Amino acid sequence: MTMPERHRHPASLSNPALWRDGWYRYARALASPNFGPRPAGAPIDLVVIHSISLPPGEFGNGNVQRLFTNQLDWQAHPYFQGIRGLQVSAHFFITRTGALWQFVACGDRAWHAGESSYRGRGNCNDDSIGIELEGLEGGSFEAPQYETLAGLCAALLQAYPIAHIAGHEHIAAGRKQDPGPGFDWPRLQASLAAPARCFPAVS
Repeated sequence: MTMPERHRHPASLSNPALWRDGWYRYARALASPNFGPRPAGAPIDLVVIHSISLPPGEFGNGNVQRLFTNQLDWQAHPYFQGIRGLQVSAHFFITRTGALWQFVACGDRAWHAGESSYRGRGNCNDDSIGIELEGLEGGSFEAPQYETLAGLCAALLQAYPIAHIAGHEHIAAGRKQDPGPGFDWPRLQASLAAPARCFPAVS
């Protein structure tokens, strides 16, 4: 497919073999209408990791992709009535098999964080990149997901001034609990060889 035009972030030009106007070469592009411009001068220095499955606990059915592109059939499952009309997106989505999808250019503001605050700043959508892992909140994740996530985060660290990687639970404490205790933070830290200060304090 032809990539839609998006606001260009200078850092996305650092490795044209991997990035094109904020779109990652190794992701399958499926453009979401649910995005907007970032505030002028907003640093893209935070990665937020989420978990999602629709309906909860069911995987590989394409419903996440439909949700992020406003194509979800609200009548298809009783659970969907509770989120009817929701317009959300993330920059990336990683399936249980490790397949990587991208919905919003990294230079743009995806709608993934909601009401949030982290490292002394609110409105985390403004300066973050959101990555959804296919999974159940609090559940475990698959080895291919960690492999894809590590590769993606490494590419983001090269292209953008990423200083922090946190979970939705850390930026919206008390409101969100994903990805939850099943996510292996030490595994991600080790795979990136990144300092502990880049990650939330987890037990």
